[in-house]
Amino acid sequence: MQTNRHLIALDLDDTLLTDKKEISPRTKQLIWKAMDEGHIVVIATGRPHRASINYYNNLGLSTPMVNFNGALIHHPQDSKWDALHSPMPIRTAHKIVEACYELNVHNVLAEVMDEVYLDQYDQAIIDIFHMTQNDPPFTIGSLKNKLREDPTSILIHPKEDHITTLRQHLDQYHADLIEHRKWGAPWNIIEIVRKGMNKAVGLQKVAHYYHIPKERIIAFGDEDNDLEMIDYAGVGVAMGNAIDELKAVAKHITDTNEEDGIGNFLQEYLKLEVESV
Repeated sequence: MQTNRHLIALDLDDTLLTDKKEISPRTKQLIWKAMDEGHIVVIATGRPHRASINYYNNLGLSTPMVNFNGALIHHPQDSKWDALHSPMPIRTAHKIVEACYELNVHNVLAEVMDEVYLDQYDQAIIDIFHMTQNDPPFTIGSLKNKLREDPTSILIHPKEDHITTLRQHLDQYHADLIEHRKWGAPWNIIEIVRKGMNKAVGLQKVAHYYHIPKERIIAFGDEDNDLEMIDYAGVGVAMGNAIDELKAVAKHITDTNEEDGIGNFLQEYLKLEVESV
């Protein structure tokens, strides 16, 4: 076994995936080359399991996976692996839903693992979250009545002029219990998980499992839900298309997701030799 193997953590959207939500052939080839040389590759995403597993299988992974920004850390191929699911309390979730009603947001969605609860019927939202044929049907109706379990995450689709007010409310009344992040345009979704959950938590657990020290963790990301992970990793890499805040904490900046940023960095940093694609 390679003595200096690295743990390589890949965010999905706008990082590993192109704008067409695909993994480019060149990046895939270089990831496979890294795996052939003994390096460990994991996915660390805000997506749920159901919306990540196709990419996991496409890369031929057999490692744990970090979903929901760290609120779910599990092994898709090993049910005996020490999984960690950290949902937020249902009482907190209901208070947040009440605040959303008061602010008259467009919609609220809750996820309990791979079960999805949607407050109001919205085909555009359904199309975004219904990513595979294996998705269970959405439960549609008032979350105050329908949501009865501690949710893994809550996603809010606010009106544009309410984003700041909503985030200030979350900070003022729920900061001790939750973390919240904003998706980029065009949706500007506010994503909420339990306090203390982030991708770095997941990465730390996986690195410990493989006995890989922090200095040999390579992590790639582009958005504010990658901040802790990129800061934590010994080799934190921001994509060329990343937000400025992430570039500021990253140790390295690579090319964009459309320019094989991950593949190019891995080839140079790990000195991978592959035939050109």
